[in-house]
Amino acid sequence: MFAIIVAAGWPIWPLILCSIVAVALVVERFVAYRAEKIIPLSLLEDLLKITRSTPPTPEKIREISQQSLLGSVLAEGLQTLFQSTKPSFDDLNNNLESAGRRAEHSLNMHLTALGTIASSAPLLGLLGTVVGMIEIFGSQSSGGTANPEQLAHGISIALYNTAFGLIVAIPSLVFWRYFKSRANNYLLEMELAADRLARHLRSQFQL
Repeated sequence: MFAIIVAAGWPIWPLILCSIVAVALVVERFVAYRAEKIIPLSLLEDLLKITRSTPPTPEKIREISQQSLLGSVLAEGLQTLFQSTKPSFDDLNNNLESAGRRAEHSLNMHLTALGTIASSAPLLGLLGTVVGMIEIFGSQSSGGTANPEQLAHGISIALYNTAFGLIVAIPSLVFWRYFKSRANNYLLEMELAADRLARHLRSQFQL
């Protein structure tokens, strides 16, 4: 592997850095997208049971908000019940929408960086190819003969960087699309849960 890196020349180092960052982002997103950290299965049903008679205490709301991302969104809606003035249904919806936007930002965190790596890695590979071609043309002497060692080095730079750029880009693109799909699915589930809680609170507390 070290021999390949040496043969590929300096253009491969940005690609190696991109590959390290991409692996770190993929691992981080897999950990962050665990279902129990985003949408616990029983959270909404538990909240509906708790709020059938009286609103939960502020301490209980804080506990809910710290349990998961969905909990932080629904807790924002529950906080509406403790406003100094009588809350309206519009107030409840506005608070839930604001919390939903923050949740969306959290779910999409680092995806832009992963997408950037997926789109820029082939360009970095192309840069290595261009550098390799320059090496090849530079191997031609004024007399028309080529330096075999320099010619081989130029070909190595061109081919290794092109291949490594694609090796980095393709998995990065696949994981970016996969995580983007998971984030969208989570957002849809949170939107449906927030809507259900809002309608429940409206009927229970005459908002």
